[in-house]
Amino acid sequence: MNILPQLSPLTRRRLKNFKANRRGYRSLGIFIGLLVLTLPAEFIANDAPLLVRYDDRYYYPVFVDYPESEFGGFLARTDFRDPFVRNRIEANGWILWAPLKYSYRTINWDLETPAPAPPTRDNLLGTDEQGRDVLAGVIYGFRLSVLFGLILTLLSTVIGVTAGAIQGYFGGWIDLILQRVTEIWAGLPVLYILIIMASIVDLGFWWLLFIVLGFSWMALTGLVRAEFLRGRNLDYVRAARALGVRDATIIRRHVLPNAMVATLTLLPFVLSASIATLTALDFLGLGLPTGSPSLGELLAQGKANLQAPWLVITGFVVLGAMLSLLIFIGEAVRGAFDPRKIGL
Repeated sequence: MNILPQLSPLTRRRLKNFKANRRGYRSLGIFIGLLVLTLPAEFIANDAPLLVRYDDRYYYPVFVDYPESEFGGFLARTDFRDPFVRNRIEANGWILWAPLKYSYRTINWDLETPAPAPPTRDNLLGTDEQGRDVLAGVIYGFRLSVLFGLILTLLSTVIGVTAGAIQGYFGGWIDLILQRVTEIWAGLPVLYILIIMASIVDLGFWWLLFIVLGFSWMALTGLVRAEFLRGRNLDYVRAARALGVRDATIIRRHVLPNAMVATLTLLPFVLSASIATLTALDFLGLGLPTGSPSLGELLAQGKANLQAPWLVITGFVVLGAMLSLLIFIGEAVRGAFDPRKIGL
């Protein structure tokens, strides 16, 4: 089904300009492809089989932790990498493994050299200082970083656009008070707050997300405020106000669409900044809990183990490629919405 005829001429010109930027258009395809590939990370890299057939029964270890008694053992949890368990299953059925038989937390106890071990056929990108597979950590770390950045960008956009719209549309004392509050809030030391919070609660994914969100929403507020200050004095906005249209309706239908044009051009850059923030916090030890799949922790291990260059090279290449793709996408989006290129 072709949706292009349903789009407005302006939207079609913007899409055409975006596709004309081949670097940005291809970067978007590569980024989406990597995200789609890593979203089902448990089915790509896992130390638990995807499917097991044993004594004419089927088991799904990727979803359920089975006791070892199901396969003739006695432990509370089955380690399918154990030769005893694997041999019993293969003698009475079969095992379907993921392409990579390591999860981000799996320790390889059969290393020929002390950890961190260099790349081998079993560990394509080597292991970290705890003996965990680097490739599995990269797969899970990429997914975690992108999801963290996407959620943070979405929530930051909602809060920042709302705050900027209120300031710019109403102006006066509301704008003055919110501006002073924003300036004071922006001056708070984020790292000190994170250190204090880390001593009070365990900083998991959601705690860290909401703490960073408390400061990241201000990235879009100034831009949206300026757009609303300009848009509220346009003739059709003043005419709608004179006709008695409610302020919420005017904001939603008449002013916000124009302000969102400038906002959309910044979203890829906000996303890249969110991912960089998480990586920096993990690198400093103020981010996700120890053992989480983290690109920042991988870089920190590379810094602490200069004799293992594959750690820092892998972290740098993955993070650099991810942020470069987002920057190229942002440049293409900004060009697509440029009024000079769409004939406005």
